[in-house]
Amino acid sequence: MSLSLEYMIREPKIKRDKNPLLLLLHGYGSNEADLFSFATELPDEYYVVSARAPHDLQYGSYAWFAINFDAGMNKFTNIEQAKESRALIVKFIDELLDKYPIDSEKITLVGFSQGSILSYAVALSHPEKISQVAALSGYIDPEIFADGATAKDFSNLRIFASHGSVDQVIPIAWARKVKPFLENLKINVDYREYPVGHGVAPQNFFDFREWLQQ
Repeated sequence: MSLSLEYMIREPKIKRDKNPLLLLLHGYGSNEADLFSFATELPDEYYVVSARAPHDLQYGSYAWFAINFDAGMNKFTNIEQAKESRALIVKFIDELLDKYPIDSEKITLVGFSQGSILSYAVALSHPEKISQVAALSGYIDPEIFADGATAKDFSNLRIFASHGSVDQVIPIAWARKVKPFLENLKINVDYREYPVGHGVAPQNFFDFREWLQQ
């Protein structure tokens, strides 16, 4: 059967009755091959699935939602598209559970930039579906959460959040709001900064991988 999103997959090297899932969500203007380049470095017991965002920007570039600029050159998010992508990711997860022997209680979202913003939105809207989030170079936008999201039970959710201290795309000030926001919801969060721009430093990746294996 064809699924709602195009994707690449690395099946687990250590097969069990059910295996955990790492779902990779790329940033604006990228595609599913980008984060999938990490797949060989990720733990052997996981299904690693890298999804392609639904909005085609041409020439192999895709987006989860449009980023628009007003007359003052202020960036703003297309909230309706972001909410649609949030729902689409949840639907895609359900389709993966139907298609592969994935452990529904061990689903981790790994998002970069725009994919990170969506990872927060999916996990905080559906904490019953997501056990872990690694949010790289993103921020939290409550406008794209499902209604009533912040009143949910987050006791089984843990989050790794990281950001470049000289990020020229998403200001570090936005990322620094993540830890207090999540701690206010009693969510287990490990927040880290690295002396880089809008990207994933090698040490960032190693720290994320170590966090994943804890």
